[in-house]
Amino acid sequence: MLLKKHIPFRYIFGKIRYEIIGVSIYTIIVASLYGFYNLSHLTIPLTVPTIMITVTSLLLAFKSNQAYERWWEARTIWGAIVNDSRTMARQISNYVQDSIPGDEAYFFKQTFIKRQIAWCISLSNTLRGKDPLKGAEKYIVRKDAQHLKNFNNIPMGILQLHAHSLQEAYRKGWINTYQQMEMDGTLTRFSNEMGGCERIKKTVFPVTYSFYIHISLMFIFALMPFALLDIFGWLTIPMVIALAAVYFLIEKMAVHLQDPFENKPTDTPMSSICFTIERDLKQIMFEPHHQDTNGTAGMVYEHRYYVL
Repeated sequence: MLLKKHIPFRYIFGKIRYEIIGVSIYTIIVASLYGFYNLSHLTIPLTVPTIMITVTSLLLAFKSNQAYERWWEARTIWGAIVNDSRTMARQISNYVQDSIPGDEAYFFKQTFIKRQIAWCISLSNTLRGKDPLKGAEKYIVRKDAQHLKNFNNIPMGILQLHAHSLQEAYRKGWINTYQQMEMDGTLTRFSNEMGGCERIKKTVFPVTYSFYIHISLMFIFALMPFALLDIFGWLTIPMVIALAAVYFLIEKMAVHLQDPFENKPTDTPMSSICFTIERDLKQIMFEPHHQDTNGTAGMVYEHRYYVL
């Protein structure tokens, strides 16, 4: 994702360089023929390309709006993933009591929260077509990693491991029925959010719609020099190039925004979001716990089992 405020000109021009080069060469040739051979009979009324560009602008505006809605929906879903990840970590940290004998509760909470971090990273990699466990394997214990080999959809497998852990905690009496229902509801939201991302990923924006708009723009700028030469002369060349650059940039913007999970500079900033989730959940794991010592409240860090 582009996070800088100032986008390099090289990046902007790189997106439309072939279209601009083609329009430039074509306009120069037409202007040269008009200027040197006085082909004034080749001009056309300005209203012809004006009407065409007005209609195409409406279609292009509609496409840009729909593409941005897809991108914004993806960003909204990942915002919900951040909130629900924090909620799940808070629920596990507070519902499973530290008073459980032995170290089992510490290991349980550590494994669960780390596994949630792995789920976020795995979902991000899956949407971008990368190895689902790249960067996530360090947060998954060996037993869980073996279990995930049975799943083609790794994020779904991690959610299933979450469900097994909640069932185990309920069976051992670490959480009550109400707490299990609350956390199961959080898992359901994770499943819905994953499904929303997959729907956006697998729903292809109509290819013919984009193709027709692109062809229309090419035809408009093929006619544009013939409409402007009689009015502006040689200034037609920079004017047509400038107009073409604006319209082709808008078209490219829509094309890139319509696919927010393709690992492009304009996609949803999932890596940055995963880093935020990772940071926040680690802080919950290392949260200081209150303990009373001789009637005095003190702060101690129970983190000896939370080695990352």
